[in-house]
Amino acid sequence: MDHHALISLAAIGMIGMACQWLAWRVRLPAILFLLLAGILAGPVTGWLHPDELFGDLLFPFISLSVAVILFEGALTLRFDRLRGLGSVVQRMILAGLVITWLVCAAGAGIFLGFSLELSLVFGALVVVTGPTVIAPMLRVVRPKREVAEVLRWEGIVIDPFGALLAVLVFEFLVARGEGAAIAHTLTTFAGTLVIGTGIGAAAGFLLAVLLRRHLIPDYLQNVVTLAVVAGAFAASDMVIPESGLLAVTVMGMLMANLPRVHVDEILDFKESLSILLISTLFIVLAARVELEQLEALGLGALGVLAVVQFVARPLQVGAATFGSSLSMPSRALLSWIAPRGIIAAAVSAIFAPRLAELGYEGAELLVPLVFAVIVGTVLLQSATARPLAKRLGVAEPDPRGFLILGANPVARAIGRALHEAEVPVLLVDTNWENVRAARMEELPAWFGNPMSERAETEMDLAGIGGLLALTPNRELNLLAGRSFLREFGQQRLFRLRARVRKRGTTAKVAEERAQASETLHGRVLFGEDAVFPAMAARVRAEQPIRATTLSEEFTWADWQQEHPDALPLFAIAPDGKVQVFAVGDTGLEVPEVGPGWKILAWMPQATT
Repeated sequence: MDHHALISLAAIGMIGMACQWLAWRVRLPAILFLLLAGILAGPVTGWLHPDELFGDLLFPFISLSVAVILFEGALTLRFDRLRGLGSVVQRMILAGLVITWLVCAAGAGIFLGFSLELSLVFGALVVVTGPTVIAPMLRVVRPKREVAEVLRWEGIVIDPFGALLAVLVFEFLVARGEGAAIAHTLTTFAGTLVIGTGIGAAAGFLLAVLLRRHLIPDYLQNVVTLAVVAGAFAASDMVIPESGLLAVTVMGMLMANLPRVHVDEILDFKESLSILLISTLFIVLAARVELEQLEALGLGALGVLAVVQFVARPLQVGAATFGSSLSMPSRALLSWIAPRGIIAAAVSAIFAPRLAELGYEGAELLVPLVFAVIVGTVLLQSATARPLAKRLGVAEPDPRGFLILGANPVARAIGRALHEAEVPVLLVDTNWENVRAARMEELPAWFGNPMSERAETEMDLAGIGGLLALTPNRELNLLAGRSFLREFGQQRLFRLRARVRKRGTTAKVAEERAQASETLHGRVLFGEDAVFPAMAARVRAEQPIRATTLSEEFTWADWQQEHPDALPLFAIAPDGKVQVFAVGDTGLEVPEVGPGWKILAWMPQATT
C-alpha cells in the first residue's frame, strides 16, 4: 500500500472539513480557506501533488464531482418560487452570458495582452457564478426573496451553459484550421443541447417513476440516485463531450418540479456529499497552481478583476432587469454579487493544457488568472455584500425570531410576550379559530400546515431562526421538529412536552426517551415540569408573562431570589438575540445573562 497516497487523501478530507468549520465560525465562504489551504499544500510547501496522487483519474474525478454538485443544486430549483422573475433569469443566462463573455474577454486583452482567441476562452470561463459560492454567500447576506431566487437560479443554470460556451469556443479554435469552424461549432452546440437535455430528461423521468412507485427501497434511494446521476453524465459525455453538465442539471430540475416526487432525503444526502466534493476539489485544483504563473500575471490581474466586478456584472444585470418589476436597490445588489466558483476553476484546468498543446501563447496563465478572479470576487463580495444589502434595504432581518407551531391560548400567550419584546414571531395552525384569535390579538399568524408544499412558497420566514412547537399533540411537535431540522438546525428546535411522564416509567427509560427525542426532534422547553396542561392552566388562571431587565444592581441571582416560583422562558440579550431556557443533559440550561439582559418569565399569579 502506498502510505503517502493514503495519508494525502485522508489529509485532504480533514483539511477540507477544517476549512468548512472555520468558514462557519467566521461567516465567510469556505472557498477562501479551501483555496488558501490548497496553495499552501501545493505550490508553497510542495507537499501535495494532485497529478501524481490521482494520475489519469484526476480529470474524470473532477468532472464527476462537478456533475454531482450541479445535480444537487438543480434539486433546489422550483419553478413556483420564481413568481414573475422567470424573464429576468432567462435574460441573465442568455443575454447576460453573452455580455459578460465579451466584456471579460476585452478586459483580458486590454490588461494582460491576451490574443483574441485566448481572451474569448477566458471570457467564456468566467461567465459562470455557481452554487458552491452563491449558496454560502446567500446564507450570510440573507437578501430578500426576489434577489435570492434570481441569484440561486442563475448560479445553477448558468453553469452548464457557461461550460458549453467554453467548449464551443475551444471547438471553434480547434476546427478553425480545417476551414469549417463555424459549421462545426453550430453542430456541436445543437448536439449538446439535444443530447444533454434528452438524456437528462430521460434519466430524471426514469428515476421519478421508480421513486413514485416505491420500486427502490428507502435505504437504496440515495445511492441509486447517485449512480443514475453518474450514469447520465457519463452517457451524455460519451455521445457529445462536455454535454454531461447540462444533462445532470436538467435531470435535477425535472425531479425538483415533478409532482409526487419527494427529494428531501436525496437532497440531504447530496448536500453532505457536495460539501465533501467541493472541499476536495478546491484544495486539489488550488494545489495545481504554480506560484510563478501567479507572479507573471502582475497588476494586470487586478485590472481584469475590476472589469469583471465593475463593468461586466452591472451591464449584465442592467440588460436582464430592464423593464422588470425589480426595485433599484434589488438591481444594485444583483449587480454586486457574482462570485466565481468551482465550474470556472475546473473547466479552466481542463482546457488550459489543451490550448497550450495547440500552441496558444499564454495559455498556461488561464488557470492562475481564473483563480485570481475567483479569490478576488469571493473576498470582495463576501466582505461587503451583507453591509451593502442592509444599506440598500434589501436584507432580511437577522433570524432571531421563532416559528410557533400552534395558535392555541398557550402559544398565543408566549407569542404575544415575544412579540411585545420585539422578537419576530409567526404562529401557524390548521385550526382557523385559533388563527383568527391570534390575528385579533395582532399577532402574525398563518393558516395551514407548515410542513406542506404550500407553506414552502407562501409562509414568510423573514427574521425567523427557530421553532417553538407548542401544541398538545406530542407526535405533531416531534414531526415538526424533524421537518424543520434542515431549516433551523438542531440547536434552534424546541418543543413543549405534551404530557407528564406515565406512572411506572423508570427514570432510565424516561432519560433514554428524552435523549432520543432531543436528538431527532428538538430540545424540551422550560423544564421537566413545563408540560402543556400546566401551561394551559396558567393561561386560564390569567398568570402573566412579564419582562424584567437585569442591571448591575439587580442581577440574575437577585431575580431568582425575588421570584422563586416564576417560570423563566426566554433571555433576550442587549443586541436582541434570544436564548431559550431548555432542558439539557444536566437539567434546565440557564443562559449566561448579565446587565442589560431581559428575562421573560411566567409569574405565579396575576398582579394588580
